[in-house]
Amino acid sequence: MSTYPDLKNRNVLVTGGANGIGAATVRAFHEQGSTVFFCDLDATAGRRLARSLGTGVFFQKVDLLKERAIARWIEGIGKRFKKIDVLINNAARDPRISLENCTAEDWDRLFAGNVRAYFLASREAVKWMPRTGGAIVNFASITFHLGPANMTAYVATKGGVIAFTRSLARELGPRRIRVNTVSPGWIMTKRQLRDYVTPSLKKLIKRSQCIPELIQPEEIARVVLFLASNASGAITGQEILADRGWAYS
Repeated sequence: MSTYPDLKNRNVLVTGGANGIGAATVRAFHEQGSTVFFCDLDATAGRRLARSLGTGVFFQKVDLLKERAIARWIEGIGKRFKKIDVLINNAARDPRISLENCTAEDWDRLFAGNVRAYFLASREAVKWMPRTGGAIVNFASITFHLGPANMTAYVATKGGVIAFTRSLARELGPRRIRVNTVSPGWIMTKRQLRDYVTPSLKKLIKRSQCIPELIQPEEIARVVLFLASNASGAITGQEILADRGWAYS
């Protein structure tokens, strides 16, 4: 893994960090010497990950559907550690729901978790970012570009994340805070492998990508490190497709 010296001793927040891409991201920042604070609803996995990494990693169970819970979590970190350098808005749900079966409650709940929580976490974290600047990395998805069926609500939330990123980058630019989006392709997390990725689907993924190897969570975490570090100092308001060329092809 590449080393980014400027990430050492940085205070980094990761939402949805207990499993999958989020957990890989927590590990990646820890390896860089960052102090990592992550939240999730899966307290068992979150505490297990924090224990395994040891010093400099802090887990808290947070319901990202609740505004006050987000504010309390971030305010507590800010008051204790005095600054927040990086925010990774990773947490999201990706249910498969057809239009006819998608209720207004389903739609609103998905937007609350996948878009509103990003807005709330960003609003609260920016209060603690230093005058020298900071970085926010939001997660969208390749599905915004492919538009798969039975995921209308989810895809709409990811379009919202990209739009949010573009406008927020313009607003926070004068404060030297960079805002970017990572849109992963189909990533081989344990949940995806358990629930969706069949042998035939693996063949489809490999055939659709420019490079046929399946993408692992750690590879996406490396993209996040780059966008959080000074190495990407000229990049803001952008979407990075990390999909081995699927949407491109």
